[in-house]
Amino acid sequence: MSGTSGPAHRVQSATESYGYPTGHLGHLSAAEEEALQKFKALCAENGYYKPANGETPASHDDATLLRYLRARRFVVQEAWKQFHDTEEWRKANQLDQLYETIDLEHYEETRRLYPQWTGRRDRRGIPVYIFEVKHLNSKTMSAYEKSAKETKTKAETDGKTPAKLLRLFALYENLTRFVMPLCTALTDRDHPNTPITQSNNIVDISGVGLKQFWNLRSHMQDASTLATAHYPETLDRIFIIGAPSFFPTVWGWIKKWFDPITTSKIFILSSSDMKKTLETFIDPANIPKKYGGQLDFQFGDMPVPDPAWKDVMTWEGNYKEFPTGPLYWVPSDDKKGMKALAVGSNHESERRDTVCVLEKPGNKNNEVNGNSTAAAPAATSQSTDSKQEASPAVQEGEPTSLATAQEGLSDLTLNEKSADITPGSSEGSAQNGTPEISDAMKEKLEEAELERS
Repeated sequence: MSGTSGPAHRVQSATESYGYPTGHLGHLSAAEEEALQKFKALCAENGYYKPANGETPASHDDATLLRYLRARRFVVQEAWKQFHDTEEWRKANQLDQLYETIDLEHYEETRRLYPQWTGRRDRRGIPVYIFEVKHLNSKTMSAYEKSAKETKTKAETDGKTPAKLLRLFALYENLTRFVMPLCTALTDRDHPNTPITQSNNIVDISGVGLKQFWNLRSHMQDASTLATAHYPETLDRIFIIGAPSFFPTVWGWIKKWFDPITTSKIFILSSSDMKKTLETFIDPANIPKKYGGQLDFQFGDMPVPDPAWKDVMTWEGNYKEFPTGPLYWVPSDDKKGMKALAVGSNHESERRDTVCVLEKPGNKNNEVNGNSTAAAPAATSQSTDSKQEASPAVQEGEPTSLATAQEGLSDLTLNEKSADITPGSSEGSAQNGTPEISDAMKEKLEEAELERS
């Protein structure tokens, strides 16, 4: 494969702090815009990108390509390698076919275990997901792994990616092909012409013992590694809630699974700071009641309709809400908007229903890209220098933010140079990857479980 020669060049960019919308479409510096054009040319040169031609949209929209560039700090060669590897991985595992034909019951079984969209957005228009980790207990995960091996789909895989993870990535397809384009089309937000290509996650780890964390470490590490590699820059802020006293030990494992840019977006919230911090970023009406807000949403529920939907959405047939199972957007028949298709299989009978049509007021120049790698409808690529948006509570782009109090996390210290986090002493802290558990830690684990029981 050909490519540019010479050492990798890192663009000096505010996107190293990654405050939306900096580094996103319509908010690129001149150097970032140049990197985008070079990236597109390199992908096209190697046969992995086709520019738009007349009414035929580009094979991948600019918003998607920018995710790879932001993930690699706009170093074109590094972004190209990640993009190439992802495209090969998608092809080897037929991700499009997997999402299109997965059994509806198997999809729903997976959806109930992993982060779920509330149907709502933060103050910037980015979707809010909830994840309650306690449901991933040994019994549930054992049953899920057994079920995953029997996943019904017409997709053929390379046999290298575990079936349980391929099911999980069907949910990532839902994020990039359904949730992000929908949030992009809702223009009641700042920067309405900038595509939404990320998500917020409230991760609730209350009620999770050290033993459960330890049992999940391999699965969570594999899932995080693959997601970071093949769905880059789809995570924005991550709010960790309900952290127990031993969490510094667990954090020593977790932070090794993510790149520094992702870990810089993680907020560990004490119970006393939870409500105040969440309301800084999310309107109370869009925060579940369980976390101090007003939204009637429980983990496992389907998305709660956003009031903004009614202004732009028309339901089709007998549909009055989004059904379970995979959905994605394609251009509407009149090409003035897009329509949601419900797909998947039910007892080997493939579903392909038009659920609703969504208008795109004030955004008629956007194109909907049906390619599954494309995250959202493209907006006009306009290079403008944007100002970094600062939060009144926590400044974006700082190293991992720790909003902690009396829950045992107040002694947590962060050493960015060694990438270690330690609660006073360094026992249980990971140096590389997942640590070996010591005898002392085993005793602590057993004591913790006895206390919980």
